[in-house]
Amino acid sequence: MVHYKLLTPGPLTTSTTVKEEMLFDRCTWDNEYKEITQTIRTKLLELAGASNDDYTAVLMQGSGSFAVESVMMSAISTQDKLLIISNGAYGERMVKTAQYIGLNYRVYDAAYNEHPKVEEIREILMVDQDITHIMMVHCETTTGILNPIEMIAKLSNEFGKTFIIDAMSSFGGMEINVSELGIDYLISSANKCIQGVPGFAFVIAKKEKLLTCKGNARSLSLDLYDQWKEMDKDGKWRFTSPTHVVAAFARAIDELEEEGGIPARFARYQQNNRILRERMEILGFKAYISEEKQSPIITAFLFPNEYFNFAEFYLFMKERGYVLYPGKLTDENTFRIGNIGEIYQEDIEDLCRIIEEYMGVVTK
Repeated sequence: MVHYKLLTPGPLTTSTTVKEEMLFDRCTWDNEYKEITQTIRTKLLELAGASNDDYTAVLMQGSGSFAVESVMMSAISTQDKLLIISNGAYGERMVKTAQYIGLNYRVYDAAYNEHPKVEEIREILMVDQDITHIMMVHCETTTGILNPIEMIAKLSNEFGKTFIIDAMSSFGGMEINVSELGIDYLISSANKCIQGVPGFAFVIAKKEKLLTCKGNARSLSLDLYDQWKEMDKDGKWRFTSPTHVVAAFARAIDELEEEGGIPARFARYQQNNRILRERMEILGFKAYISEEKQSPIITAFLFPNEYFNFAEFYLFMKERGYVLYPGKLTDENTFRIGNIGEIYQEDIEDLCRIIEEYMGVVTK
């Protein structure tokens, strides 16, 4: 089997030691395994700057979208109204989820390469007083734009709204102090910046908000409240958990701590991203998102010219050990390169050397 380096926003390249944790079989009812779950929950709160007195961490089987739907299903009742702030495909997925589960909602749309305008959202909140919840994506992996959650959090607090953040591609790679920001629900996934493998997601929730969710869910499997109450007893999941993935994630958190915590990981990601953007611009690839709005997670690049063939470019890179992020999600002709996971400066420099080789070949 060929081992590729994944330049994606997750699943991503993981360490050998994280992979090795999956070589052992574990029983979901075993006390040692349940202790792993409880340790993960405690450490997630520490990473979020959240006190166990006020917040809890709930793990949920499935991808990040499962956890997003779980929060929307459980935290928003039929009497509530949700404002979805969207400027990318994952904001649009929230809208689709709201449609599926029959929520009362309103959408604020911004361009894919623009931040939401705080004053426009303020005006919506002043006019539409039925709104009870605000939901948005922090880092939109559609483009790599980093949205201003601090400003929206302040606005949400001012108007007394429940604030829900999809921090799928940012939590663990950037400082997010949930308590200081007053975030009520933060949602992320095992296979992103904490550098685990796919199989579960998690929700960091304010306990006083979660207590009001009893009986809201219209799904047994996605009932966040019931998952919390069961997990709080002794660490047991309600239904069969992805044991191998959970063990790998516990190791991934240890490795995050060994690296120097979130500040050190953020510095590595930011350095990777800076080098990538600078070298790509020299090679003729302009970033879709302006520098001041760019996250250190993933970058969308415009095609350099009308002759550029992404499918050929993708295969050229894959044959040399790097898998990019295929799929065009913007109106512009773009592709994306992620720089999180077990990716270091030397990897980015090697990648750019290969891209330079490709550009030299196709322009001859």
